[in-house]
Amino acid sequence: GAPVRLRGPKDAIARGVGMVHQHFMLVPPLTVAENVVLGREPTRRGLFDAAAACAQVDETCRRFGFKLDPRARVEQLTVGSQQKVEIVKALHRGARTLVLDEPTAVLTPQEADELFAVTRELSRAGHAVVLISHKLREVLEIATRIAVMRRGKLVAERRPDATSAAELAALMMGAEPPPSPPPTVTQPGELALELHEVHAAGVAASEA
Repeated sequence: GAPVRLRGPKDAIARGVGMVHQHFMLVPPLTVAENVVLGREPTRRGLFDAAAACAQVDETCRRFGFKLDPRARVEQLTVGSQQKVEIVKALHRGARTLVLDEPTAVLTPQEADELFAVTRELSRAGHAVVLISHKLREVLEIATRIAVMRRGKLVAERRPDATSAAELAALMMGAEPPPSPPPTVTQPGELALELHEVHAAGVAASEA
């Protein structure tokens, strides 16, 4: 309810704002638990308490419905699971607002669907999720409110049921997008190379 100037990540997380970058900010050789508690490590007799860290991360995952092994090394996880680690890391630090920067850029369609299921659950639990994306179909599918920015300034706000991908593209560009060029028709030329009984390491074909 008041203007806030965030001067850095610590300031943001102190006010409940967590950021999940497009390029993950994880330490691959460390475990899930070690990444999540990094900077806020539980200690016992002055040493890192791995068991307590795993228990804390297990509790955060259970509370928000994430299925992650806190003892698994991040470098061995899929990209989708690494992204979940980033989200758990923000939630573990008390984030109530999550900012996801191009979160589906490196995900498979199935992983993107899993991410959207997670964001819907977080929204129902009272969290705010800010999704930054140029994938307009995904925006129309997942968003409850759309803000269009151009050159760093807010130029429009829309509800997904009252706009279209074409309108959003025009607002982003400041003009109607140019029409797509007509498809080019190519004619195959003369046969240049024909191979039979080709074999190579890991490849075998009777005709190619």
